[in-house]
Amino acid sequence: MSDAHGDTIDALGHEDRRFPPPADFVAGAAVTDAAMRAEALADSEAFWARQASELLTWQEPWSRVLDWQVPNARWFDGGRLNVAENCLDRHVAAGNGSRVAIHWEGEPGDTRTITYADLLAEVERFSNVLRSLGVAKGDRVNIYLPMIPEAAVAMLSCARIGAVHSVVFGGFSSQSLADRINDAEAKVLITADGGYRRGEVFALKPAADEALATTPSIEHVVVVRRGGNEVTMQPGRDHWYHELMEEASPSCPAEGMDAEDLLFLLYTSGTTGKPKGIMHTTGGYLTHVTYTHRYVFDLRPDDVYWCTADVGWITGHSYIVYGPLANGATQVMYEGVPNHPGNDRFWDIVERYGVTIFYTAPTAIRTFMKWGAEEPAAHDLSSLRLLGTVGEPINPEAWMWYHTHIGQGRCPIVDTWWQTETGGIMISPLPGETTTKPGSATFALPGVSAEVLDDAGQVVTHGGGYLALTEPWPGMLRGIWGDPQRFVDTYWSRFEGRYFAGDGARLDDDGYLWLLGRVDDVMNVSGHRISTTEVESALVSHPAVAEAAVVGATDDTTGQAIVAYVSLRGGADVDVTTLRNHVATEIGAIAKPKAIFFTPDLPKTRSGKIMRRLLRDVAEGRDLGDTTTLADASVVSELQQRAAQAPAED
Repeated sequence: MSDAHGDTIDALGHEDRRFPPPADFVAGAAVTDAAMRAEALADSEAFWARQASELLTWQEPWSRVLDWQVPNARWFDGGRLNVAENCLDRHVAAGNGSRVAIHWEGEPGDTRTITYADLLAEVERFSNVLRSLGVAKGDRVNIYLPMIPEAAVAMLSCARIGAVHSVVFGGFSSQSLADRINDAEAKVLITADGGYRRGEVFALKPAADEALATTPSIEHVVVVRRGGNEVTMQPGRDHWYHELMEEASPSCPAEGMDAEDLLFLLYTSGTTGKPKGIMHTTGGYLTHVTYTHRYVFDLRPDDVYWCTADVGWITGHSYIVYGPLANGATQVMYEGVPNHPGNDRFWDIVERYGVTIFYTAPTAIRTFMKWGAEEPAAHDLSSLRLLGTVGEPINPEAWMWYHTHIGQGRCPIVDTWWQTETGGIMISPLPGETTTKPGSATFALPGVSAEVLDDAGQVVTHGGGYLALTEPWPGMLRGIWGDPQRFVDTYWSRFEGRYFAGDGARLDDDGYLWLLGRVDDVMNVSGHRISTTEVESALVSHPAVAEAAVVGATDDTTGQAIVAYVSLRGGADVDVTTLRNHVATEIGAIAKPKAIFFTPDLPKTRSGKIMRRLLRDVAEGRDLGDTTTLADASVVSELQQRAAQAPAED
């Protein structure tokens, strides 16, 4: 056991505020006590078997719950099921075909209401379209679409016939698309002419055409008409979605799939530059996302659920498509950005559709803080009963803003930690059972086993260290496509027999888990290993600050120096010295930034992720790395100019 000294990560943060589940929420909650945790601790395999049998419909039962040969797991081996059948057919067969599956809203304001019966009919037709283009079980299909219902249709159609889908975020470049097509040797590409973003059409088909110049495995391209922009269609290869659908047969029985058959590939960035094709299979993955979606969000029959992610990311796969639809939920799906035509677009949508569960990213919440509380205050948000966060650790003050201005002090917040690789949520409050603390993801879910370790692999009982998962779980990745050794080296080599997530975490006096971000983002300042997340949280706790990004820059004296980039709330004013002293007061003088730069915005990807790598380049005066995935590349240029002009503080 370790108490977190120099061989771990310094734990600087402290949080005393506590929020027990509200009594009126507990009254109707699915989980209100520790019985589920006790069941999972007593026999985790039996626990997961119960979830699989109660939550899903199986065509054939499994012969073995788990076969675990580190690092390879097989869950529900021998069992057969179909993901699309679980997401659609069984709800229609149960008499729920008229239930709304998706309230879709385009950025310009156009809408579609899609029932479970509608969605099933569309999926059956498009499944036959794919078969007519030569797609068979095991073939790979690439999907490169905006946030339109056809993205879910394409994914479910692949699942229906046993094809493997690889979704590429619509904001990625043609080169990123080509890399992913070639690695998977995909046979068909599904794309669109364009989609709407910030009031304009962004073209997808031209980027796809550029990629297709170097992707010999693609035989056919299906193009959804959405943007209305002019595109070039290559005869014999390119086909309009609507024309193929008119000719397609309306009936397509679901293919029986083994629980361990591959469901999808999803590529995540690798440190070597080559994207990793994360492999997720059928039975275990669907069990995990259905279970977590039902219990983390305390799903009830009359809920209107909205996850603001894009289908191009794992959050969109697990908590827009597969988890909600397997649970028969009604959800909102929105195409565009949160500030078109105004900064209140999200709150307008919540009000109009009566959204009850809202799941978004801390980056978005901090942006809402910057825009001001008057935006949500102008709308009736009384329908909301549960809030969630996903994507990165949330600063305590951003959590409090979310709680106060969006949840109006009455909605529990589920702060969720998980990854592309884990498939579904791993650490989160259960909203009817868990007393929350602002900024803490609280505890591992029932059925999940997590530990904090020091450099030597010893368990840390208090303080900071490395987050590791110690037992297999159903939604876990089954490997990296085409590179089994990279799978072992990346995830299983740091701590023997344990999955190392790449994230730092700390345990507080009550055993609550606090995520500290990627260990790559831990700074070594005069021998102290300090998490960027804790310094960012200290900065954001100042009432003038909306958002902060912190990096470590090489320093001759201290090894690394803390450099901060800060965006202020609308109308706020504060000086550098005040903020440096505020950090010292909050978490200690060792964490005072050496330099602070004010900026209207931070460099972010189109998905809202802060690009700290580029901020390190700016801080150290290096040439910038790849900026093609940035939402606004001009932000970095402006920061370079500010860094060149501004003197560092003493």
